[in-house]
Amino acid sequence: MSTSETIGAEPDMIGILVTDMARSVAFYRLLGLSFPEGAEDSPHVETTLRGGLRLALDLQSTVESFHPGVAPGGDGRVSLAFRLPDAGAVDAAWKRITDAGCGSVLEPFDAPWGQRYATVRDPDGTPLDLFAWS
Repeated sequence: MSTSETIGAEPDMIGILVTDMARSVAFYRLLGLSFPEGAEDSPHVETTLRGGLRLALDLQSTVESFHPGVAPGGDGRVSLAFRLPDAGAVDAAWKRITDAGCGSVLEPFDAPWGQRYATVRDPDGTPLDLFAWS
């Protein structure tokens, strides 16, 4: 993959896959993070970190509902999400990355939560989410 050209993605979110939202929200609140009231009962919650980066907690069961078998067990439950300017940019970035020989985990699709969304793997196999708001 050539590094002289970029696809214009910017880090936007760190995602953590959790199996028990109430337990996870309580833990991250102990660390000083703020989540909205009722977050314990949600399949997806977010908070904004210093500098504007978001931290999201997602129930493993929710992720597996649209991508069966993708959720890892044990370690490796963190992902990085890169925001792109629009849906076409997500498709183009996914194609450029996969054409360069890096793996695809999830082809671009229109997610029910209002994003064009795809997941690729970096050269060491780490999954990276690509998205644009619809």
